[in-house]
Amino acid sequence: MIFQAPLPKRAVGRFNSCVVTLRSSPRWGRRIRRHLTVVTYTGRRSGGTFSTPVAFRRTGDTVTIGVQLPDAKKWWRNFLGEGGPISLELEGTDRTGHAVARRDASGRVTVTVRLDG
Repeated sequence: MIFQAPLPKRAVGRFNSCVVTLRSSPRWGRRIRRHLTVVTYTGRRSGGTFSTPVAFRRTGDTVTIGVQLPDAKKWWRNFLGEGGPISLELEGTDRTGHAVARRDASGRVTVTVRLDG
């Protein structure tokens, strides 16, 4: 059995900061923003506001986020069951929507966001 230790929070924070910085880069930003966005949500238990960069696919008013290594992350759990409100930065504009997280039989997690009008 292979044991995979979780990444330290500080390393994850640095990585996320680098991704957000690259998104605003004049040289790389436009390319990166096509595939990466920043989601902002309210924690279901803490009530605090959190933001994290994620990869996404968009089809019309639906945004799909495939959560990589879901057992090592907690943000998506805020959207289990009935889901909840979320905002995303898309094409330079903050958009709001309703997100619902689902885990399939193989353990993959997908968060589906229906954008508001």
